Amino acid sequence: MGRNMLVDGEWRTDIEPYTDETGAFDRAQTSFRDRIQNDEDSRFQPEPGRYHLYIARNCPWAHGAALTRRLAGLTEIVSMDVVDPWRENDGWEFTPAKEGCTRDTVNGCDYLRNVYVLADPEFTGRVTVPVLWDKRRETIVNNESIEIMRMFATEFDEYGDTVDLYPDGYHAEIDSIIESIYDSINNGVYRAGFADSQAAYDEAVTDVFDALDRWDGVLANQRYLAGDRLTLADVRLFPTLIRFDECYHTAFKCNKQYLHQYDHLWPYLRDLYQTPGFAETVRMEHIKDDGYYQGEITPIGPGLDFEQPHDRDRFPTVNGTTAQRS
Repeated sequence: MGRNMLVDGEWRTDIEPYTDETGAFDRAQTSFRDRIQNDEDSRFQPEPGRYHLYIARNCPWAHGAALTRRLAGLTEIVSMDVVDPWRENDGWEFTPAKEGCTRDTVNGCDYLRNVYVLADPEFTGRVTVPVLWDKRRETIVNNESIEIMRMFATEFDEYGDTVDLYPDGYHAEIDSIIESIYDSINNGVYRAGFADSQAAYDEAVTDVFDALDRWDGVLANQRYLAGDRLTLADVRLFPTLIRFDECYHTAFKCNKQYLHQYDHLWPYLRDLYQTPGFAETVRMEHIKDDGYYQGEITPIGPGLDFEQPHDRDRFPTVNGTTAQRS
């Protein structure tokens, strides 16, 4: 299957598949890497109503950005639109008639690729979500998910009023965890699912389950990935875990074990899901039916109960997350 992208501002549908010469999945790099900073000299300063987030509910990278926006208390500060999870030759599309999707409320575009061209008429690259747009300068600030997540967690403190996901003094530890889980788990499932050779698949799927085994052991003794506090590391991992049994296990051939068979990762996932702000960002019909199984017969199972009780609150917390639970 080919890959659609913009080339010098023109939409192309005949680009070669995204694997390298060994058959391994080769993820394209994001292109817009500016930063919102709470600094008077910054080109992009945090202001209520100035910024806009474009996401797709099926995309785990966009999910992480939307979830951070919610947990950081920025839903009234940073506006958001949702594209259709179903993609055809024209790429991400705004289809407000579909439940859970919106029109482009900022630029009035029909396709997300049009937003990229507004920011750079000669843009060459993949059109990806999430996208953070500056309404004042009428351009894309950033389309790298973890950088958007960090900005939401740190640069809007005077407007947000919820848990600190990226506390001072813990950046190095949190970043180390995020880096560790990215290649092995977050992107590891994609490396397995899009591998074009047995060797590339074997390496990727081994990395996935070695990492899941490792973190299952860590979570036997602490509530969160970084210990006793909910952080960006947990927010980064959640979108992959919530999709694992419903999508990655089957669609991406990560079928060595279901996530719900893990002693500690499964209650950990339920713990996160039941934390206020998490569940409302999950649209499984967008993720599963119109996302990973687009145009195919959708598997009926496993039909997990994410509301099932857990015992994770036996662990102490330090940033008030227990008190916020419903």
